[in-house]
Amino acid sequence: MAQIAYVNGRYRPLRGEAVALEDRGYQFADGVYEVIKVLGGRFCDLKRHLDRLQRSLAALEIAPPMTRRALTSVLGETLRRNRLREALVYLQISRGTAPRNHVFPKRPRPSVVVTARRPAFPSPSEREQGVGVISMPDLRWGRCDIKSISLLPNVLARQSAAAAGCREAWLIDSEGQVTEGSASNAYIVDGSGRLITHPLCERILGGVTRSVVLELAQDDGIEVVERPFTLDEAYQAREAALSSTSSWLLPVTAIDGRPVSNGMPGHVVRRLMARYAAYLGVA
Repeated sequence: MAQIAYVNGRYRPLRGEAVALEDRGYQFADGVYEVIKVLGGRFCDLKRHLDRLQRSLAALEIAPPMTRRALTSVLGETLRRNRLREALVYLQISRGTAPRNHVFPKRPRPSVVVTARRPAFPSPSEREQGVGVISMPDLRWGRCDIKSISLLPNVLARQSAAAAGCREAWLIDSEGQVTEGSASNAYIVDGSGRLITHPLCERILGGVTRSVVLELAQDDGIEVVERPFTLDEAYQAREAALSSTSSWLLPVTAIDGRPVSNGMPGHVVRRLMARYAAYLGVA
């Protein structure tokens, strides 16, 4: 079956020509995006994703291209036309098409693209045995809280992780602190069983899965501490984890080739994984 994409008011084959050459998303990475998980034909955390999309658009001064109700309809119709019950739905909004100029065009018409693909969720072995990460310098721009389509530093970091046989790269700022992963949020569990993660600010993306995980941890009586932690702290941690829409919540059992504790998923992360699966209705 041919994959179907929504592009600026039309549903069309994914492989066809669709976006104008002078689209500012293509020429300037002038746009934002969201990736939404679908399980059993149901969008997971749709409101949280659309709330974050609204914040990202506002930060870049891009006008919403349609109402939230209309956008939700487009997402659902794209999913239906691709006949998927489990999917990752990608939504991208750029400032639109205009003659190339760094200055915003007057009265631009935002471009909207939606695609839906079969997901590559974590394997049973990754969930049961954990994954490895490497550390990389954080070379991204200063507004990581905006879910911008400008992802070249993230791409390079993730490629380095893949070349090292790891799931993810953890990004390290100039002070030696772990900000987040190239496409995920990062956590450690200290010797007291506290879940530690970088606080929300312009240096990290406020992950939708992160927000859910922290709520579940607090509901389960796990103390949550939102503060920066160093790479050395991560090396010495009792447990570690990462989370994202596509990765769910995964235990990190090796950092830069060093085992985290005994090299196996720990009790706190396993509890949270079970809580998150129940939250999604797949427990």
